[in-house]
Order: sequence, then C-alpha cells, then structure tokens
Amino acid sequence: MKLQRKSMLRASALGALVVSGALVLTACGSDDNSKTGDGTTKPSAAAAGDIKCDGAKGKLLASGSSAQKNAVDLWVKNYMAACSGVEVNYKSSSSGEGIVAFNQGTVGFAGSDSALKPEQVEESKKICTGGQGINLPMVGGPIALGFNIAGVDKLNLDAPTIANIFNDKIKKWDDEAIKKLNPGVTLPSTAIQHFHRSEDSGTTENLGKYLKATAGDAWPHEAAKKWPAPGGLGASGSSGVATQVKQVDGSIGYFELSYATSQNIKTVDLNTGAAAPVKATGENASKAIAAAKIAGTGSDLALKLDYTTKAEGAYPIVLVTYEVVCDKGNKPETLPTVKSFLNYTASDAGQKILLENGYAPIPAEINAKVREVVNSLG
Repeated sequence: MKLQRKSMLRASALGALVVSGALVLTACGSDDNSKTGDGTTKPSAAAAGDIKCDGAKGKLLASGSSAQKNAVDLWVKNYMAACSGVEVNYKSSSSGEGIVAFNQGTVGFAGSDSALKPEQVEESKKICTGGQGINLPMVGGPIALGFNIAGVDKLNLDAPTIANIFNDKIKKWDDEAIKKLNPGVTLPSTAIQHFHRSEDSGTTENLGKYLKATAGDAWPHEAAKKWPAPGGLGASGSSGVATQVKQVDGSIGYFELSYATSQNIKTVDLNTGAAAPVKATGENASKAIAAAKIAGTGSDLALKLDYTTKAEGAYPIVLVTYEVVCDKGNKPETLPTVKSFLNYTASDAGQKILLENGYAPIPAEINAKVREVVNSLG
C-alpha cells in the first residue's frame, strides 16, 4: 500500500523494487527537492547523518507485520542512503508468518503486532544459541476503523456497536444503535459489509483485545490472531482490507491509520466514554500507549496496554509492533546490521518519522530501554 506522507524531510532519492514478494529497497542516486516514485519524500542528508552504520554490511532479511510496513519503508530508505553496501529486505506479510520465519532462522528479525507466546519463546531457543527471542516495542499506532458509506462523512461508534457490526448482529447502517450514536446524521439503509484479515494477524488480535475488554457480552470471542467472528469477508493484509473498504459502498474494516491516510478512507470516531468521541490519530494513540506498562522480564520489553482508558483524547484501539530478535545467539554475519538498523529505528530521528506518518512513537522512557537492549544484543 502506498503512503501519502506529510514530511519535513528533504532530499536524496531512492527507489523501491518488489522482488519475489519481498520489499527490497535499493539506492538510485540523488534528486533534490523531489519525490520518490511511491510519493514519499526522499530521505534527507541530515537524517542519513544521524545513522551509525557500525560495521553493517551485506543483506539483512526480515519479515512479518504489515502494520509497520509503511514505517519500515521509510526507515529502510533513510538507512540505506547512509549505509552503502547494505541491503535491508523486509517482507511485509503478517505477524504470524514473521514469527514462523524467525523461529526457522531465515530472518534476522521479525515484526509482530503481538508479543511472543511462551511456546514461541521456547521454540526460539533452537535458533538463538544460548539465548531466546525477545520483544522490542518499536512502532505504535491506532487501528483505524475505515468506512465507506455514500453520503456519510462522519461516523461515531462505541465498542458494543462495533462488536455487533463485526459479529453480524447489526446488518444495516440505519440500525437504531448506530443512529443513536450519530444524531443529525442521515444514515442510509445500505447493508453493512464488514471486512477482516484473512490470515493470522496481530492487528486482528489487538482489535480483539480491545473489544474483549470493552464490549461486554457483545463480543464473546477470545482475542486471537485468527479472525473469530461469523460473517464478513476476509482480505489479505491491512492493504487488502483497506482496498476492499475503498471500493465497496456500505463497507467497514480495520487497518492501521497509514492505510486509511494513503487511500483517503474515512475513519470512525470512537465513543470511549470521554467527553467527546476520539479521532484515530497518531497523537491520540500516543496518549493511550503512554499508559502502557512493561510486562516482560529481563531484556524482553513486551508491553501491557490499557484498552479501557476513558482519558480525554486517548484513542484506545492501538497496537504496538515488536521487532523480535535473539537476545543472545544472533548470527554473526547479520548481528552488526541488526543492531545498527534497530538503533536507528529506536533513535529520536527514527521515532519522529512515525508521528509524521500516522503512527505513534514509543514513549521515551520505554524507548530508552529499547536502545539499551539493542546495544546489548549478542
């Protein structure tokens, strides 16, 4: 999915090639005061100057979460502009596929929108010689509920109503429950078509955690990467769900805010019990993520999010994407590049890119710990 970004970055050009289903970004010269072929602003010399290559070389393979794809695209462009001779290849698929690849030893790190399960940690010990897989929170952001209803530009929903829509209990947009939340809005009798992820997804799991915590009996399902509710149609990746919502009148689906931004898809304002419904923005997601607590132990920095917050301006349908790495036992040939790249993504410059593009930076106190752990990787 292509990203329309508002950026304060200026200058040198890089192009993007998709090779064998994986994202491979390669440098291709300089072109001042212009845009890349995908519409993003080119990385600046200043941004490149903030990156320490520290012996990085060769090719680094990574895969996983599509939620962080747009952020990783930007990071890779800047990183490869600074570190010549290094190729970072991130295959955007799903959190589940990323963790499988990590535990098979085929990638240097994986992106996952949910922390490793105990059995996945145990499995990682076969790959992380003398160590194990750990979770490093790197990307935060709102899970937007995008909608496409002809003639409707603004839509407020609360957790029970969202649950009943995705549970196939509310079937038309002029249902009384929706009308009650949207006084003064003319809602059509159009049938609701809801879309969900077809593959295992951390985005699905995080939406499920929110609904489980806030929707009461309206959402009887346990949070899981696999979509649990009846009805609806599946689509591949956040990009696939967003594309369907963009094309189908009467539709609603869930995906990271950057996908809504890039396709000009309207998003639901969330009635959380605060004084006013809360918009899905990076700033509002940051307010919710700021209340997160570290639940992991040792080098593991898995977070516990508060999905029930009613704080003013806090958007609670959020996810945190983790970079999953070995604390010890990383492959010697890729370890310098893993540490160098993740040091950049966790830097102030790397995190600033997130807020500029619809994501939410990791809170500074937690991010400082991420940098400490990255430097300690062995």
